[in-house]
Amino acid sequence: MKLRFSIVDGQRREPDSGLTGECPVFGEPTIAKCGEIKVWHWAHKTKRNCDHWWENETEWHRSWKNLFPGEWQEAVQWAEDGEKHVADVKTDQDWVIEFQHSYIDSEERRSREAFYGNMVWIVDGLRRKNDLKKFSETIRDHGVQISQDPPIWNIFPSFSRLVMDWITSQVPVFFDFGGRADRHILSLLIPMGPDSNPLVVPVRKEHFIDWHLKGDFDLQQFIRQVRDYELSRKRAQSRQADLTPLDLIREQARRRRAWRQRGGPRL
Repeated sequence: MKLRFSIVDGQRREPDSGLTGECPVFGEPTIAKCGEIKVWHWAHKTKRNCDHWWENETEWHRSWKNLFPGEWQEAVQWAEDGEKHVADVKTDQDWVIEFQHSYIDSEERRSREAFYGNMVWIVDGLRRKNDLKKFSETIRDHGVQISQDPPIWNIFPSFSRLVMDWITSQVPVFFDFGGRADRHILSLLIPMGPDSNPLVVPVRKEHFIDWHLKGDFDLQQFIRQVRDYELSRKRAQSRQADLTPLDLIREQARRRRAWRQRGGPRL
């Protein structure tokens, strides 16, 4: 298990040449690994992996974690029965953010979601060669843009393996496909239940970070707003046979106003 922080003389410390420390989870001895190729990290002296949920940290993990205060990173979380795990990030608003690069089976995913509760996933969308291509095709060829303000797509999930991997998640999932610093867009997946196609909402990475750093945004409320928007669209569709083109324009304008009045954020 590779860690960024270990306990040295009672303080959380990053690795440095020659340092030894203690694992913040089980108190086992750790040693600083400070090579020229791999990311500097703490490693256990023994082969025991103290948290089986932990995956080896990549540059992708580290770059994401560095966007948040050090005291939020690698937070040890306890359950009432004594079970404990290391969360990638836990904000001062008690949101756990888990950055997932490697494959994770559905059983472990459900276990993490149940353990942490108030959490979101950031998923590396570039791990597999074709995920970005298939996701883009799903949006372009098998999706319906149901709104421009805010931008929302209704998609057919079966065309994207990545979407199918995560569609049953019970917490918010953001796909990270990279991009320029000034145009880095995350894709928020919002399931609508077994009888409806999921929704995808683009969210600027900088806005996602600000939501947590400023602590003034309710993500669950935002998701409810998007779902309500889709439900209102479906209700409007069922009435379209009786609406004139002017009525449809008025209905679309009404729904946009309602979104803004509910405090729909910048995306």
